[in-house]
Amino acid sequence: MKSDRRNFLKGAGAIGAVAAIGGLNTVSAEAKVKVTGEHKKGMARGLTLLTFQRKGAYCLGAKTDKGVLDVKQAAESLKMYSPATLDEMLQNEEGASVQAVVEAALKSGAQKAFLKEESIEYGPLLVHPEKIVCVGLNYRKHAEEIKLPIPKQPVLFNKFNNSLLHHGGTIKLPSAVSKKFDYEIELVIVMGKEARNVSEKDALSYVAGYCTGNDFSARDLQFETGGQWMAGKTSDGFAPLGPYFVTAEQVNPDNLNLETRVNGETRQSSNTNDLVFNCSQIISWTTARIPLRPGDIIFTGTPGGVIFNGVANGQATNKEKWGWLKSGDKIACSVEKLGELKFDLA
Repeated sequence: MKSDRRNFLKGAGAIGAVAAIGGLNTVSAEAKVKVTGEHKKGMARGLTLLTFQRKGAYCLGAKTDKGVLDVKQAAESLKMYSPATLDEMLQNEEGASVQAVVEAALKSGAQKAFLKEESIEYGPLLVHPEKIVCVGLNYRKHAEEIKLPIPKQPVLFNKFNNSLLHHGGTIKLPSAVSKKFDYEIELVIVMGKEARNVSEKDALSYVAGYCTGNDFSARDLQFETGGQWMAGKTSDGFAPLGPYFVTAEQVNPDNLNLETRVNGETRQSSNTNDLVFNCSQIISWTTARIPLRPGDIIFTGTPGGVIFNGVANGQATNKEKWGWLKSGDKIACSVEKLGELKFDLA
């Protein structure tokens, strides 16, 4: 009996060790280090990353002049370590490992690990951030057009992971409960370090990178309960992201053009210099109240031009000009330097 108990505890310890490095479907920690080499900590620099699907799995890719690098395949051929996904890279703070693999692959000319981007099937850029924080009414012109006061402090709400959608995906509209669907192009912050009580001066040093996002909304659900917006913001697919994650040092988040097009018609066109609270202010204010972890994301707000707006100077409202979004519409939205995000409605 004592022998059985010792064996059980020994086995439980092994299971715990395996779970700690990513789940029961991974190799042991000892084997992982032996096969894949050194784990380099720290945020990546100079990279444009994406997620693609291959053989039923989500894979981490790096956009390069030679094509999209399958980072994990390159790491294995070079006998180096790399996290398998962007979530894993961010949450384990292993961007430096990915950067090392990309740099080595470009030097080695490992052609088999490079793919033509037009041949890949995009996967969700991120799958399981711990938090999806959103900022409302954060562009001056947007607040003005919907006849609400410019906030004196950030207005926060949230989405859940079920709302995340990949570039090129389709939102199945919840038409049984909603009819008033609207787009919201947004700059999205991706955190790279744990952040608590961060100063505005230091805030951007905690950012791993940025991407294009859309805070898709069901306006009737958003306002049916008064001040609580969540119901209209977090249906399946209501947070498209992508196609790229661009490392932070390549981007000035305070001066980026952003646009939304519906069936080829430009609906939103603005610049992040119209933000009420810039990225540094958002991060500082939020982390004084809510700790942020690596891999958490922040939707920073949408500019003017949404369908849901007030009457301006006696002219027709946007919903009267355009009508609400509907099945069959094609949405394209872009943030300067971060790529064009496309998705369809069904």
